[in-house]
Amino acid sequence: MRLAIAGILGVGVATLNVSVTLNAAAALAITYLPAVLSRDWGIRLSPGLTLWVTTAVLLHAVGMLGLYSNVWWYDHLTHTLSAMLVAAVGYATARAVDEYSDAVYLPPRFLFVFILTFTLAFGVLWEVLEFFARLAADYFGVEAVLVQYGLTDTIVDLLFDTVGAVIVALFGTETLSGLVDTLRERLEAARPDQQ
Repeated sequence: MRLAIAGILGVGVATLNVSVTLNAAAALAITYLPAVLSRDWGIRLSPGLTLWVTTAVLLHAVGMLGLYSNVWWYDHLTHTLSAMLVAAVGYATARAVDEYSDAVYLPPRFLFVFILTFTLAFGVLWEVLEFFARLAADYFGVEAVLVQYGLTDTIVDLLFDTVGAVIVALFGTETLSGLVDTLRERLEAARPDQQ
């Protein structure tokens, strides 16, 4: 998968397509994130989670080659998958803090709402970035690195962000239990009274 992203990066460079090049470069960098988290922070992602991250960035990089504009459902797929990643990070972090600290208690219903809110907040931030990327591209007369197609596109993107968050909230919490344990252990290891 990393080689495929590197190939897309090569296509972007060869065709002088700044959008494809920057998005593929960012995707390629993200594929190294699980190894960096493990090496530098002791946060181990399962092979399934690593595959999930890599698949999300690969599909985004592939989409920059024209699938976003030529396949009507492709943007929905990538938004759902990316939102699931954001929801997973939000859930695992909140749950780890809940398990680490006796001062924090997060009931399951609250966690469900938290996952939705956290994911939608990142979705809104992403849409704002797309908007400003479009404004900057128009101002400088260059191709936009991130593409926003209008208000309807933004609302539909947020709808699929919600779908991704709901999937994680309903079905992903068991899958993320290993990551929660790893984050909790990391918090315990960093506790001042442990040093």
